[in-house]
Amino acid sequence: MKSFKIVFALLVLSAAVSAQTIDLGLGAYANDKDPIMLAVDAGVASRVLESPYVMFVVYMASKDQKQNISVHRNDVTLVYNGQEYQMPSLKELRKNYGAEIRDIDLLRHLGKEGIASSWVRFYKFPSQGDFFPPLAVRTRIRTDEGSISGFYSFVTKCYFKNPGFKKGDKLVIRVTAKDKPELKGEVAVVL
Repeated sequence: MKSFKIVFALLVLSAAVSAQTIDLGLGAYANDKDPIMLAVDAGVASRVLESPYVMFVVYMASKDQKQNISVHRNDVTLVYNGQEYQMPSLKELRKNYGAEIRDIDLLRHLGKEGIASSWVRFYKFPSQGDFFPPLAVRTRIRTDEGSISGFYSFVTKCYFKNPGFKKGDKLVIRVTAKDKPELKGEVAVVL
């Protein structure tokens, strides 16, 4: 009975985000109702739950096409079991984690139909920067801030230290605008 109450409480707390989140299939989730629209590809994270760091690909766009939004890397967080986690620095990730190339290779082999069927298909995602650019590829540069304006949006890899994820766990990826904290977006993800 106690576990039922705990599960019920968690469901009630996450109902608001879940109601706005659409499961796109293939480990992809999207929310186009918030001021910052989000789509998350959690395919890699779902397949390497034993990894000390997990990767998500996060697509961001502005719901209001006239709104210019900047997102700093510190404004992208993960909420899991009621606790909020920030991304590690690039230096910390490179020092403590050696599977970035494996993650990128796995990402390349996963289906993108889920993400492609969402609002993402209507936006342009220039490949100018990434919070965690690949080691071997020089097409993307490291950035600490992404810009969203009109139909030009931002996509980046986001790594988080694994707090002990298990298959079926639910988490939330939250993004807040750098200079306008009232502009935010959230998407619920099931691993």
